[in-house]
Amino acid sequence: MYFHSLQFLFFLTVTFALYWAVHRHKWARLGVLMVASVIFYSMWTPLPLLLFVVATGINHLCIKGFRRSQSPGVRKALVTVAIVSTLGVLCTFKYADLFRTAMVTLLGPLGVHVRTEPFGLLLPVGLSFFTFQAISYVVDQYRGEIPKEYTFFEHLLYLLFFPHLVAGPIVRPSHLIERFDDAPVLTSEEGGRGLYRIAMGMVKKLVIADVLGSGLVDPVFATPDAYTSAECFVATVAYSFELYFDFSAYSDIAIGAAALFGFKFAENFNRPYLATNLFDFWSRWHISLSTWLRDYLYRPLGGNRVSKPRALLNLMITMGLGGLWHGADWRFAIWGLAHGAMECVIRVWWWVTGKPPTEGPVAKVRAGFGLVATFLVVVLTRVIFRAPTLERAGEMYGRLLEGSMGLANVSTLVWAMLAVAAVSHVTPLSLFFKAGDLFVKLPVPVRAVVLVLMGLGVRHLTSVETRPYVYFQF
Repeated sequence: MYFHSLQFLFFLTVTFALYWAVHRHKWARLGVLMVASVIFYSMWTPLPLLLFVVATGINHLCIKGFRRSQSPGVRKALVTVAIVSTLGVLCTFKYADLFRTAMVTLLGPLGVHVRTEPFGLLLPVGLSFFTFQAISYVVDQYRGEIPKEYTFFEHLLYLLFFPHLVAGPIVRPSHLIERFDDAPVLTSEEGGRGLYRIAMGMVKKLVIADVLGSGLVDPVFATPDAYTSAECFVATVAYSFELYFDFSAYSDIAIGAAALFGFKFAENFNRPYLATNLFDFWSRWHISLSTWLRDYLYRPLGGNRVSKPRALLNLMITMGLGGLWHGADWRFAIWGLAHGAMECVIRVWWWVTGKPPTEGPVAKVRAGFGLVATFLVVVLTRVIFRAPTLERAGEMYGRLLEGSMGLANVSTLVWAMLAVAAVSHVTPLSLFFKAGDLFVKLPVPVRAVVLVLMGLGVRHLTSVETRPYVYFQF
């Protein structure tokens, strides 16, 4: 069940009605959300739900144990069991075949027998997001950052809540589980803003992302040799915009849907292509993942509070594992390590010269160069991210370097969507929120008419077939 489908809108409407019919009773409203979340996930396949329940049960027992123990050793052992078991599920179902091929490559030439047949395990949808959120909950409980111990039911609902289950954002406890005890309130303005975010997400996904993907990105990355260097470059730029508008659309709909039930999720994007360096980019892109990696991996490794060589190593480890999180393929690790290496270069440069000034005309010029350079780095490294194999990525890079001209295969519709994407991306966020404020001030019948007209317009503009969200594969 995709967020941008009529099926989901019907599902959301029914869940909304049932939830607010019993919202004064905690367990009744939470029960509605749990049933809805189970149904939502079961529309793909219900079997992984059992895996999620077992993993949550192990974590919950460990939390109960270390909250009651006064022994530092016991507490550390229990939190370790919880983290290792959760990561074990991720490694087994997502990375087993990757590890198997690595062992074949390393040990095969030495005469060591290693299984050569793929395991063929089912990869549960949303497993990576579930794993990271499960670990953050356990660690926050261990650190004492969560004020109370919640029931297993609340713990499980926090992880399975359908707006964020499949593709994030990774929601902190203060934005969800710590709000379960509060009687929800939904004003007309808050409800209107939630609908506005859902509508904007639909437009981003169906009008911009899907058109760019089907109209140029997919065919070019499938057969780069059939296109000129200029067309390949436009396709790489188009892919970065497709990825942003596809994923931010999912986040918009998730934020809007959660708002309809009285929950406020944090923003997941902040105009990332206006970043002036890679550190700035990662503070704007997929913010819930970037902050998770910072708080639960980089800082526990020592962050930048250690020696400079160790700080650079911590950065490489974080970016490499962050890249590998995206998929069981070494090209994702290479992509992450490439970003990590360039961040290390930036950090060493800052150690030598100091951070660049942020005020004055020289600072503005440097920021402009930094913006262009960062955008190009992001766009070009994503060739590895998007290409189905490293060999295909090599073909794409080779085609880009040939320098052949001609843009005959870039349609007028694709150019129009690229222009819309670029203009909307540089538009100040304040205007985006002001448009939302204007929408919520409209009378309810007028809002309904606007949404219907928008839906009809989207259907008219998009002649392409419905496409899954890019981040579903992660």
